[in-house]
This record gives sequence, structure tokens and C-alpha cells, in this order.
Amino acid sequence: MLQFKSITLRRGVKIVLQNASFTLQPGEKASLVGRNGAGKSSLFSLLTGRLQSDQGDVEMPPRWEIAEVAQDMPETETGATEFVLEGDRPLMAARAALAAAEAADDGHAIGDAHALLGEVGAFDAPARAQSLLLGLGFRVSQLDAPVNSFSGGWRMRLQLARALMCPGDLLLLDEPTNHLDLDALVWLEAWLLRFDGTMLVISHDREFLDAVTKVTLHLDETQVTRYGSNYSGFEMMRAERMSQQQAAFSKQQEKVAHLQRFIDRFKAKASKAKQAQSRVKALDRMTKLAPILTSADFEFEFREPQSLPNPMIVMDDVSVGYGDNVIVSNISKSVLPGQRIGILGANGQGKSTVVKTLAGAIQRLGGHIQEGKGLSIGYFAQQELDVLRLEEGPLAHMVRLARDVGPQAREQELRDFLGRFRFTGEMVGQAVGSLSGGEKARLVLAMLVWQRPNLLLMDEPTNHLDLTTREALSMALNEYEGTVMLVSHDRALLREVCDEFWLVTGGEVRPFDGDLDDYQKWLLEQSKEMAKRAREEDRAMQSRKVTAPAAPIIAAPVVEAPASAPVSRDDRKAQTASRLKLAELTKPLKKQQQQAEQALEAAQKDHARVLAALGDTGLSPAARAEQGRRLKELDDRIAELELRWMELGEQIEAMGAV
Repeated sequence: MLQFKSITLRRGVKIVLQNASFTLQPGEKASLVGRNGAGKSSLFSLLTGRLQSDQGDVEMPPRWEIAEVAQDMPETETGATEFVLEGDRPLMAARAALAAAEAADDGHAIGDAHALLGEVGAFDAPARAQSLLLGLGFRVSQLDAPVNSFSGGWRMRLQLARALMCPGDLLLLDEPTNHLDLDALVWLEAWLLRFDGTMLVISHDREFLDAVTKVTLHLDETQVTRYGSNYSGFEMMRAERMSQQQAAFSKQQEKVAHLQRFIDRFKAKASKAKQAQSRVKALDRMTKLAPILTSADFEFEFREPQSLPNPMIVMDDVSVGYGDNVIVSNISKSVLPGQRIGILGANGQGKSTVVKTLAGAIQRLGGHIQEGKGLSIGYFAQQELDVLRLEEGPLAHMVRLARDVGPQAREQELRDFLGRFRFTGEMVGQAVGSLSGGEKARLVLAMLVWQRPNLLLMDEPTNHLDLTTREALSMALNEYEGTVMLVSHDRALLREVCDEFWLVTGGEVRPFDGDLDDYQKWLLEQSKEMAKRAREEDRAMQSRKVTAPAAPIIAAPVVEAPASAPVSRDDRKAQTASRLKLAELTKPLKKQQQQAEQALEAAQKDHARVLAALGDTGLSPAARAEQGRRLKELDDRIAELELRWMELGEQIEAMGAV
């Protein structure tokens, strides 16, 4: 088991943990939750030995293998599959042992190394690595692409695949969902549910935690409290605990009253619209969490829009993309006041491109977009945090926004407004570049709220937000009276905010008739179909490489006449003569290829027999050494025969193409 015993940890002058204790049993899957800066990543560093505690002990079985996602951005020419394979430390050790044994020409060591490779699953390791890559959204054509050819987000997916490749007893995951879209997220959940080791995960994705964990460790005020439940159960239990604390009662009741007024407002409209009905369900859950939400000490709301054009946007046969590359076409849709639209689709299908086009960030490639009179768009882009002026403070951003976009305001009014987003005192002048990702996201939200938009286009707004700030965003969007179009992998946010979905797939946008559960089922079906096709293609490739007869390599007629052009009798005679001549010319090569194939099959059978014999614990050292040398000879022989078989096939194909 894993035990923290009276751990105290200081980082500089700050005490992160003080006399903290908890236990995880083998096979338990737990989440580590707490505010940003509470010390969650420091706790991970204690487990991996990068930090040492000031007091207390961390105890775990000495032979446990720890796997974690490296946070550095890899820069290497290594292919994607090989990079992931390198995460399997036992496999790398077995490979190194074989290389050392071969260099020393030590037959005994060679035999042991081959036996070790069999034990660590070396023969199916590439297939397992590629399965991880495909599950995380990589295409077949990218499996051997150099690591440094991928963008930052995809390199972090490679780091995640590399961590999952390691047969770890303890798996540490720090924000594994940040760079995943919804289909990859669903796949990851299914993989983790099958993982039989112990797991500890840090994440701000509520539904992800609910799906993969059954224990919650809450890090708060230097203490770790264990809850025997997933995240939703933890919220309820902690809310009950907080409700019993008299010191917080007054503040808590003020929050409850605020939430109740909020709910009553929508209950009055519930009979009028389907949208109101779905939002009331989300708010009913929030009332139960009123005590826990008091700990967030952060809330905000979007100002009431000055107008609600009807329709807001009309798209007629619109095409979107970049340059000459059309990604999505034939979009003919209207966006109406009050709609809550979630935009679904796999990574790379064009979700963000559609939103960027509507926001005016990129030009449409075709069709027509008609905007309603008085339309005011608030756009939260994935890269919005990168376009903030890093050398300026939050107040300078707000002053410029009020001056250039409006509405106008005095400096004190802007300071008060920023205070509602937890920018107070000297922090309003602090350079944005020194702020955390969550603080930058709150600044972008503040700038959106100030503009009083009537259409919100939000592309992954929660990437840098902690759980309590996500709750505040969900509540604000539910209270907002304008229209929302949302791209997000945060399913809790999609469920609580959206009541209809658009699916971007196959170069088109179409309504998705179902909820998020239906979408996840659809994704799993698509994933199974892709995996089935991949297996069929792999079997076909292996069959062509080793077991396929030589004859089918040659296409009988080199060029077929079109069906609409009848072939004359003379032409048929000429084609027949050509085929006979080709068959005569290639006959010796085909015979050689068949002989090479038979020899290859025999060598592979011998290899399997020798490998099985190495597993016999009764072998003498001399016999084991001899078997090791024999195995090396067979490896070389198999490689030679495979190369010969392929060369003959290429010669036959070349003759057929003449």
C-alpha cells in the first residue's frame, strides 16, 4: 500500500503540508483535489523523490514501478511509436541487455536477454504503443512521424501515451485531459478503467474524475482528507461537513439565498422554454452544493445584453477553412436568441474553425453570413491567453478596453470591477506575464463581461480554470440571457449549459440528435470501427509480407481498357500474349520467392521452438548459452530471408509494370 505518515513539507517559507497522513490501498484509483497553489504537484514530487519531506515518511512497496506524464516538451527526431516505446522501462532494460550481450558475443547472456524480452512483452509492444497513439487521436500516417514535427499539444499527448506505456504499479497523472478533445477523453477513461494498478490523478474535469476514481483526497489548509467517493460524492460529503460549521454559517446562508433567487428566476420561465427546463436541472444540483461554493469566494455574472437580435446570425452555404483548404462546407444554419449550442466533433474536424469564422477572426471561404442588427459578439478563443499583453497589468487592459470598445468608465470603477474577479490591491498592476494560467483566464472573462455581448462564442474556456472557477462560469452562463455557442471537452459544463448540439464531422455541420451520453456511445462505436479496420489492414499487411503467395503480386492486365470501350479480338490476343510472356519471364523469380517463403516459415518455427526451450529452468549453463547463440543465428537468418522475399517481389512488380 501507499502511506503518507505525518508528512510536513515546506516550499520556501510556505508550509504546503503539515502533519498530513493518508493511505491508498493497491489498485485504488484516487483523485487529488484542491485549489490552485495548494500543493498538489508538490505531493506528486514527494512520491517520485524529486522532493524530500521535512518531517514524516512516505512508504510504498520498494519494487513498485512509478509512471507519470513528463511535463517537458520533447525535442527529438525519434518517431512517435519509438518515443512511446521508450516509456516502457522494463522493455528498454531488456533491449539494452540484449545489445550488451550481442556486443560481448555472450551466448548465455543472449539467451537470457531473449527470455527477458519475451517476459516484458517485446514482440507485441509496438502494436500496444500504436494502439495508445490511435486512441489518443493520432492518425495512422503519424505513427512514425518525428516527435518534433508535432505541435505542443500533440507532444503532450505523446508524453501521456509514453506514461501509459509503462507497466506501472503507481500511475501519476497531472491534468491529463488538458490537451485532449472529447473523443480522446472518452477513450482515455475506458483505458484507465481497465488499468489494474494504483492511480492518483490531478484534474479539473468533474466528469472525468467521476468516471475513473472512487477515492478523493482533498488537499486544503496543509491537510489531506480522504473521502471514499468520487468527486461528486466528495462535494456532497464536504458540503454536509461545512454546513455543520457554525463559524461559516452566516456567509453560507447569504450564498444559499443568492442561489435561490437565481433558481426562482428560471423556474418562473420553465414552462415557456425547453432551454429553461434544462438549466433548472443544473441549478437544482447547485443548491445542494451551496455550502461548498462558499469556499470559492468567487462569482460573477454576465451583464444583461442591451438587445437580442432575432435571428442573431444566418449562415447560407458557408465554407470555412484556411487559404485554399476548405475544412467545412455547405453550412446553412441560423442562430437564435437564447439558444445554448454545444459544438461537438473530433479533433481536426473544424469546430474551432467554424467558431473563428463566426467571430470574424478568419474570413469565410464561401457563402454568406448575415448578422442581426445590434449583434455584439464576445469571443473566448483557445489562444486568447497568448494575445494578452504580457508586460501590462489587468487594469491597463481594462482601461484600453473601456476606451477602445466601451462602455467608458472611470479608473476606480474599473478597479472595483476587477475586484469581483479577484484582482485586488497591487495585483491590478502586476504584469500579466507573471500571472498563472487561471488568473489570465479570469482576466479574459472579465474583459468579456465588460463588453456586454449578446452572443458568446467560447472555445475551450475552462482549460486553465480550477474546479470552483468552472462552477462560477457554469452558473454565470446559465444566468446569461444571450446566446451561447460552446466548444469544450468539459462535459459537466456542456451538460449544465447546452440544450442542443451541432456535430462537426466529415466536412459538414449537422444537428446531433441526442445528449452527451448518446455522443459518447457514438464515439465508442466509431472507435471500435476504426480499430477493426486498423486490425484488418494490419493483418492484410502481415499476410502480404510473409504468407501471401507470390502470384497475386502481379496484376494480370497491366492496363485495363475502360468499360465503355469494347476490346477488339486482336487486342485480346495481344493482351493474352503479353500475359503469357510476362508469366514466362517471371517464373524463375516466383520460384525463388516461393523457396524464400518456405525457408522463412521454417526459420520462424525454429525460432519459436528455441525461444520456448529457453524457458526451461532445468537447462544447464552450457545448453542455455548454445540456445542463445542459436537464437541469434535464427534472428539474422529471418531478417535475411524477409529482405530476400521483398526484393524478389519488387523485381516481379517492376517487370509487370514494364
